[in-house]
Amino acid sequence: MLNRRGFINCAICAVTGFAAIEVAGTQAMAQGQAAPAAAPTGITRKVLGRTDVPGDKYVAILMEAEFDGGLKVARHTHPGIESTYLMAGGGVLSVKGQADRTLAPGDGFQIPPEVPHAFQVGADKTKLAITYIVEKDKPLSTPAPE
Repeated sequence: MLNRRGFINCAICAVTGFAAIEVAGTQAMAQGQAAPAAAPTGITRKVLGRTDVPGDKYVAILMEAEFDGGLKVARHTHPGIESTYLMAGGGVLSVKGQADRTLAPGDGFQIPPEVPHAFQVGADKTKLAITYIVEKDKPLSTPAPE
């Protein structure tokens, strides 16, 4: 069940300006993690659901994210799979080892665990539906070198 109080997000993500998801709630704070950081300017995100995957290692997180037009989502990685569906707007997705891909509404993509990627939002506000299946107790996003 989704716990809407005390969500934590990756402070590094806020500093570098890329989207991170809010995770772990009050359990994380009880384990000594930092208080929630403010969302980066130009990014709105909403956790729609969080479900533990059978076993102790992974969690599935469903979220909605909106990015202002022209925003650069810096290169980063996730400790698991990212599956994304573009609902509105568009932009250019850069994934290590692949050609850049221009995305439009209705497009979807998946990013394997620990693969660096970035997103340059087009001129219009962009809205994404994202599912992460990631390792628990790890930051959702980690900066990746250019």
